[in-house]
Amino acid sequence: MQENFKKVGIIGLGNVGITAAYAMTLRHTADEIVLLSRSKEKGEGEKLDLEHGLPFLEKTIITATTAYKDLQDCDVIVITAGSAQKPGQSRLDLVDENKKIVGEIGANLAPYVKNSVIVVVSNPVDVLTYQLAKTLGLPAGKVLGTGTMLDTARFRFHLSEFLHVHPRSIHTYILGEHGESSFPMLDSSTVGGQPLQNFPTYTLNQAMEAFSQTKEAAAKIIQAKGATFYAIGVVISQLVNTILRDKRSVLPVSTPIHNYFGESDVSISVPCIVGKNGVEQILQVQLSNTEIQKFKESCAIIRQLTP
Repeated sequence: MQENFKKVGIIGLGNVGITAAYAMTLRHTADEIVLLSRSKEKGEGEKLDLEHGLPFLEKTIITATTAYKDLQDCDVIVITAGSAQKPGQSRLDLVDENKKIVGEIGANLAPYVKNSVIVVVSNPVDVLTYQLAKTLGLPAGKVLGTGTMLDTARFRFHLSEFLHVHPRSIHTYILGEHGESSFPMLDSSTVGGQPLQNFPTYTLNQAMEAFSQTKEAAAKIIQAKGATFYAIGVVISQLVNTILRDKRSVLPVSTPIHNYFGESDVSISVPCIVGKNGVEQILQVQLSNTEIQKFKESCAIIRQLTP
C-alpha cells in the first residue's frame, strides 16, 4: 500500500454510519472506506449505492465486509454501532445495551488496531469512549469520541443567528457531557478576537436561548424524523479529515482526562489539539467558578455510568 494511502473503517451502517461514509466520499476524505456490518447484504447494498455516485467525485475505494480483519491498516476506525436514541429517551438511557455492544466490538477490534486512531460516535459517547480506551490499551489520545463537537456546532449556529455573524467567526465551546449536563463556555468566548460579552449585539439572554435550542435540538429532530444523522455525519467527516491530514485543530472531543480541574478517570469533552495521533494535547482552558462547578457535576454524572 502506497505511503500516503488513507484508509478509514466504519463499524455500523445505520443512518449515522452510512451518512458519515457519504460525507467522506463527497470530500474525498480517504482513499478507501471499509464498511463493516453484521449483514453482508446491507453492506453490499450501501457499497453499491455509494459507488454509483463516484463518477462525479474523486475516486474512493469502497469495501463492504463482515470481517474485522479487513480493518487492519486503517488509519482511523469510526464506531457508530449500537442502539439509537428514540423519542423520549436520553443518551444515557442507552448505556447498558451499548456497553455490551461496544465491549464486543472492542474484543473483536483489538488484534487489528495497533496503528489506528479510534473515533467513538455511539452513545452515551463519553462512557463508551472511556470503556473502549481501557479495553484496547492504546497510547493516550488514540481513542477519542466525537463528544460535544456537534453540540458546539449547533450552539455556534444558533448564536450566529442572534449576532448576525458567520458561525466560524464565533469561538466558543460546549463542554462536559454530550448530554443533559453539558454547558457553554461563555466567559472566555470571542467573536473575531473580541470578547463575546463586548460584542455590540450580544446579550446573555441570547446566549442562553441559543444554548436552550442546542440542548433541545436532538430531541426535536428525533421527534420529527426519527433520528439525527446529517450533521453528525459532517462532524465525523471533519474529525476524520483532521486526523488524516494532521491538521492539529482545536476541537471539543471526548477524551480520558487526568487531573483536569481536579477530575480524573473519566472521558469528557474539553478543547483538544487533534492530529494524526488523535488527541495530541488536552488544553487547560480558563473557566469561571460557575463553569468549573458545572464541569465537575458533568464528570460525576458520567463517572456513575463508566465501567
